[in-house]
Amino acid sequence: MINRSSGILLPIFSLPSEHGIGTLGKKAYEFVDFLVKAKQSYWQVLPIGPTGYGDSPYQSFSCFAGNPYFIDFDLLVEDGLLKKQDLKNFNNSKDVDYGYLYENKNKVLYKAYLNGNNKYKKEIVEFISNNYWLEDYALFMAIKKHFNMESWLNWPQDIRKRNKKQMDYFKELLKDDIDYHIFVQYIFNKQYIALKKYANDSGIKIIGDLPIYVAMDSCDVWVDPKQFQLDENLNPTLVAGVPPDYFSKDGQLWGNPLYDWEYMKSTGYKWWIERIAGNINYFDVIRIDHFRGFQEYWAVPYEHDTAKRGHWVFGPSLDFIIVLRDWFYDVDFIAEDLGIINEEVNRLLKESTFPGMRVLQFGVTKDGSSYHLPHNHIENCVCYVSTHDNIPINGWIKNAKKSDFNIVKKYYGLNEEEGYNYGYIRAGMSSIAKLFICQMQDYLGLGDEGTINNPGTLGNWKWRISEKQLSDTMAKKIADLTYRYARCKKD
Repeated sequence: MINRSSGILLPIFSLPSEHGIGTLGKKAYEFVDFLVKAKQSYWQVLPIGPTGYGDSPYQSFSCFAGNPYFIDFDLLVEDGLLKKQDLKNFNNSKDVDYGYLYENKNKVLYKAYLNGNNKYKKEIVEFISNNYWLEDYALFMAIKKHFNMESWLNWPQDIRKRNKKQMDYFKELLKDDIDYHIFVQYIFNKQYIALKKYANDSGIKIIGDLPIYVAMDSCDVWVDPKQFQLDENLNPTLVAGVPPDYFSKDGQLWGNPLYDWEYMKSTGYKWWIERIAGNINYFDVIRIDHFRGFQEYWAVPYEHDTAKRGHWVFGPSLDFIIVLRDWFYDVDFIAEDLGIINEEVNRLLKESTFPGMRVLQFGVTKDGSSYHLPHNHIENCVCYVSTHDNIPINGWIKNAKKSDFNIVKKYYGLNEEEGYNYGYIRAGMSSIAKLFICQMQDYLGLGDEGTINNPGTLGNWKWRISEKQLSDTMAKKIADLTYRYARCKKD
């Protein structure tokens, strides 16, 4: 159960490091120490799976695997799997350069594989036995490489449809690549679990995001197509998205295959139970993305190039949520109940007992009616200033209509001496919401340059923080606010 507390949203890829992307190494441990100094209780990290199309963590090749980019090279040097000279020419860009990582990180990790596969042979055998999805994932990634990273939809028909003879052929042909991907997942798991233990031992719980959908070009769909709305050729009939809204006049065409909920129900939602069981190894709290999709989801014909002409379809609703809640009775969930919300979604959220989300940036109404405004919050919710899908609050203020700014300036008592961002943070900290989460960028007072994701566009998920921004002065400022609004234990 989440008690009155607070935390910081900072994706792992946004951490400082010397090798082009945030990792599970020293700087991650130092960020845990920063959270402790700041008297925080939670670290929200977003999804941690291997990124696919558009480098988005919400379009992953697997809903079970970890992102190899997060593996820390220095820890591999300590383990004797790499030498420092293996890293000397590795680029460290200000923002994440996914193209560079794709071309270079696997080359270094392959050296670690050659040096460590036999060293950890016993441990890897046990790791395989405890992760039923692993061998299929490793085969999937090896075949993707064999076909120049083409989507599995473009593979020859026999292997697309997992013909046993072809499967056996590729398992033998690509054995080295398969073993490499298994090794990489073993190393990711080893490094991540060590970091999570350090965080938990330090009093920090990790919040991870569970994307509602999986990517079409994923091991998950290739291995178990019966779970999805596909035709006889394994092409999707309908895909996911959201209708036109605040973010996009054309809506957002995500392109993920939609679930066959009737089939899933016939299995007791076994696929979902296994998926969440895998995620609770990595997360203490799970934030369920696009919760409203369980009540009703936007379905777009596969051949359409925008989400405008989709239609609403009823989802599994309370039948599924009860299974989820009762099976994982000891797991804390957060429901992302944002977007177009109706009374049926609100009713489902209430019956689930999961806390929903309130985003202060969305609370702009003259009459104070928005449920995102602090005076309308309830205890069983999670308050955010902004989310990873928003411009940090100072950037929003800079771009806001004058009339909107005047509304929020008066409501929050915003002033330049305190800082507009800290006016919002003060309001969030003082909310009745039992949990307050703030993006690190909002504490830093960043604007557009600190945006993690601009929905419906490419070129996102790149922002990284610098070491000097995680100062003791900043930690103390956050700690003072946290203490003032009773979101931490007294010393």
